[in-house]
Amino acid sequence: MPSPARLEAFIAAVEGGAHAQAIEDFYTEDATMRENQAEPRRGRSTLVAQESAVLARTESVVSTCVRPVLVNGDHVAIHWIFEFAFKDGRQMRMEEIAWQRWDGERIAEEQFFYDPAQRKPG
Repeated sequence: MPSPARLEAFIAAVEGGAHAQAIEDFYTEDATMRENQAEPRRGRSTLVAQESAVLARTESVVSTCVRPVLVNGDHVAIHWIFEFAFKDGRQMRMEEIAWQRWDGERIAEEQFFYDPAQRKPG
């Protein structure tokens, strides 16, 4: 179960724009991450590489945690809003719920729930 301070540090890192670094700092080495019902990506290095690839296509990302954050033992639910400005001029707003299972002070599993129609940049 994450301590309140550790969870707040994770949220601050994401809101501060350190998305790939947050994976390095807050996820287990063998962490998994999945989008809706897709096959999970496995391993922290894979997760960092995927996040870095997304960020390489963006001019900026504004990340907002919509409170409250729900915590029940090792499980955490975070409502996020991400506003992307891509290098090609397109923009995209994504709203999602991140369902996480923490192993002590690190995230071991994360699944995102969102409407896939949001992934089409405007």
